[in-house]
Amino acid sequence: MSAQTTIRRKLRARRKVRTAAGERLRLSVYRSSKHIYAQIIDDSKGVTVAAASSAGLTNGSKSDSASAVGKALAEAAVAKGVKQVVFDRGQYRYHGRVKALAEAAREGGLDF
Repeated sequence: MSAQTTIRRKLRARRKVRTAAGERLRLSVYRSSKHIYAQIIDDSKGVTVAAASSAGLTNGSKSDSASAVGKALAEAAVAKGVKQVVFDRGQYRYHGRVKALAEAAREGGLDF
C-alpha cells in the first residue's frame, strides 16, 4: 500500500465525517503497531472530552484490548453526558481492531 493511497483514504474518511457530524462530537481512532488509542473530540471548542488507550493494558490479544478501550471510552463519555458521536476511523479500514473498538463503544452506550 502506497503512501498516496493511505492519504487518499484518510481524506475521504475525514470528508464523510465532516459532512455527517453536524453538532455531534467526533470519536477519533489511532492505531499503532502495538496499541490503539481513541478519544472523543469537540471540534467546535477544540477540546478532548474523553480518551482511552491500550497502553496500560497487557491482557489478551490486540483486538481484546481494543474492545476494552472501546468500553472504557464509552463509560467515560456517558459519565460526561455524551451519547451521540460520529466515528472517525481515519486512514484505517473498518476491520479488526478498529471494528472491535467501535462495537465495544456501541455496547457501552455510544450511538454512531
